[in-house]
Amino acid sequence: MKIYYVYHSCFIVETGNSFLMFDYFKNKKDTQANFNFGELLKNIIDSSKPLYVFASHSHQDHFNQSIFSLTEEKSNKYYILSSDIKLYNNIDNIYVAKQNTENKINNLIINSFGSTDEGVSFLINDDETHIFHAGDLNWWKWSDDTEEEEKEMEDAFKTIIGDIIKLNTKIDIAFFPVDGRLEQNYKCGGEYFIEKLQPEVFIPMHFWDNFQTTSDFKKHMTNTLTNIIEISHNSEIIRL
Repeated sequence: MKIYYVYHSCFIVETGNSFLMFDYFKNKKDTQANFNFGELLKNIIDSSKPLYVFASHSHQDHFNQSIFSLTEEKSNKYYILSSDIKLYNNIDNIYVAKQNTENKINNLIINSFGSTDEGVSFLINDDETHIFHAGDLNWWKWSDDTEEEEKEMEDAFKTIIGDIIKLNTKIDIAFFPVDGRLEQNYKCGGEYFIEKLQPEVFIPMHFWDNFQTTSDFKKHMTNTLTNIIEISHNSEIIRL
């Protein structure tokens, strides 16, 4: 399996059967880049493996209409889009994802869970490899929240984690927000997620250009068997 970190919350995962693209909205050049996004995309288009394009919600940092033009030359492609995303053209092979529903596409089983912002989060079973992408599901604990807002967010987040637990699935790889804008609370969501679901691998996302956040989170999470990945630059290949 190869994992390509593109930018922000966008990853491309190559499994033995498929390519999975999550929450693309742009790519950024980087002097340390391990791959060229355009070349990677061409290899995906030329490959016989199907491409599954996921968009967890409509926010501009998670969805861009360009995903359709970027992948238009690929014949075996499928789009799994949250129900809050509005389309203005007819697109083939669209699957709508709603909270607590399941889609089956070829060999994939896709369970969609809730979010504590817009849209959904995804748990994908690709021939018994289980990949979770949180979208904007997080314990968004802002320093200026009122007590009521804090309680409402905590309850909503823990309820959704409870829904995922009920599926009784061991998560192999989890992509989850570790957002430094939350200041001292940036680790709350990821820490709780790891405690309750114990994924094999935890890959931070949604940290914008603050790569230090991924290192800080790994240093904080010393008492876990989960392999926490540090990301140091855009267009990084993550080797497991």
